[in-house]
Amino acid sequence: MSSRRNFIKKSALASALAVTGVPKIANALAGENLSEITEGKKPVVISTWSHGLAANDAAWKILSEKGTALDAVEKGVMVCEADFTNLSVGLGGLPDRDGNVTLDACIMDEKGRCGGVAFLQRIKHPVSVARMVMEKTPHVLLAGKGAQKFALDNGFKLESKKLSPEAEKQYKEWLKKSEYKPVANIENHDTIGMVAIDSNGNLSGSCTTSGLAYKMHGRVGDSPIIGAGMYVDNEVGAACATGVGETVLRICGSYLVVELMRHGLSPTEACKKAIERLVSKNPNYKDVQVGFLALSKNGEHGAYALQKGFNYALADSTRNKMFDSTYYVK
Repeated sequence: MSSRRNFIKKSALASALAVTGVPKIANALAGENLSEITEGKKPVVISTWSHGLAANDAAWKILSEKGTALDAVEKGVMVCEADFTNLSVGLGGLPDRDGNVTLDACIMDEKGRCGGVAFLQRIKHPVSVARMVMEKTPHVLLAGKGAQKFALDNGFKLESKKLSPEAEKQYKEWLKKSEYKPVANIENHDTIGMVAIDSNGNLSGSCTTSGLAYKMHGRVGDSPIIGAGMYVDNEVGAACATGVGETVLRICGSYLVVELMRHGLSPTEACKKAIERLVSKNPNYKDVQVGFLALSKNGEHGAYALQKGFNYALADSTRNKMFDSTYYVK
């Protein structure tokens, strides 16, 4: 009798989940093996855009040696921060409209600890400053001159204000008209977001950027904001965002993706629902690009973007490979 009752309950729940849009779990409850459907590889690391390949290599070196996801997501994105030819991350990035490169970053671990820096100038590795904020202060976010002073007080050195050669060239060309009209999938490659799960099943995430090119001096996007640019809940999963930060901030995008996973959606389904929410809150959504990446506690990954053109890198024990994300605007 008990077995029959359990079967009826599972069948009813499966039907309800199928109707509400959680087909994978519905199929599992109807008789399929849940682990076969949702279980992914561990460890695994995913990151945004093609510069994620090099970042993944550094992160995977740590993960493959049974290191922590926290160390992996810090060391991984540091590769992009150190690349002076990268025009969207680190000190080589395109400047704001006044000619200043300003950096934002955040980091979060499996315990819910987090740190961030915003509007940081002349410091090579903002993600490492963000981690120090997390580990050495009672705060979550430091900004501007205060963030810079904190970095210098803790052993970081002040770098040159000089723009990278390519950034200087493009900035001088932009000054001829001084128009701010970002182009989707060009100027909006403004972040590397990375999330990882280690061999112990713990999750961490990071996000670092030089922000939108030619932004107003003082502008801060979603990247240093916990819950917007990146979010981790070790019971559920982790997510990160890339694209025009203002649109992500309006919906607390990465937090929303994780909460949708908490309610049973797969990583891809959660990213898609978040994009649909973003569309409903942004009437000019066709003019911008946003992409979400997500990684579940089981190691399953997913992505979804507003427009065509968003890609991401995934590294596990068998590969470090680029994938094209599915998207909303057809």
